[in-house]
Amino acid sequence: MRLLYYDRVITIDKGRSITGTKAFPLSEEFFRRHFTKKAVVPGVIFLEAMAQLLGWLVIYSHDFKLSAIMSLVEGVRLPAGLRPGFTAEIHAELLSTSRRDSLGKARILVNSEEVASVERLIFSHVPNVDRAELMARFSYYSGFPVESLENNS
Repeated sequence: MRLLYYDRVITIDKGRSITGTKAFPLSEEFFRRHFTKKAVVPGVIFLEAMAQLLGWLVIYSHDFKLSAIMSLVEGVRLPAGLRPGFTAEIHAELLSTSRRDSLGKARILVNSEEVASVERLIFSHVPNVDRAELMARFSYYSGFPVESLENNS
């Protein structure tokens, strides 16, 4: 099962914000045999999507020299009963960052309407020894070429 809960990164502004998208077709693996009558998108998927994008923003903002581990989530609002068949826009913003940790917030829009949000996401930083591998992984997952990442770092 694929555990990446965004499809691509649309924009990234180092130290500030990241925007991505995620389509939710009925063919998603997490819908299989899980719902007997009516498929709904589990709210935790929205939280994970917001955390994944914000985590990459933290890593990108620190020039791929660390990994970000989610350590606190507060003020979460998740939708109930949202049916598959839509594409979500995921917006995350970095509020502060230091050598040890980062604080951010995120929200998800569907048809320009906010359906999910998290007021505070705190990530602890862990030094990363393989910067090239982390850059290649982000490039593969996001669609950004490694060359453009190296030029912006």
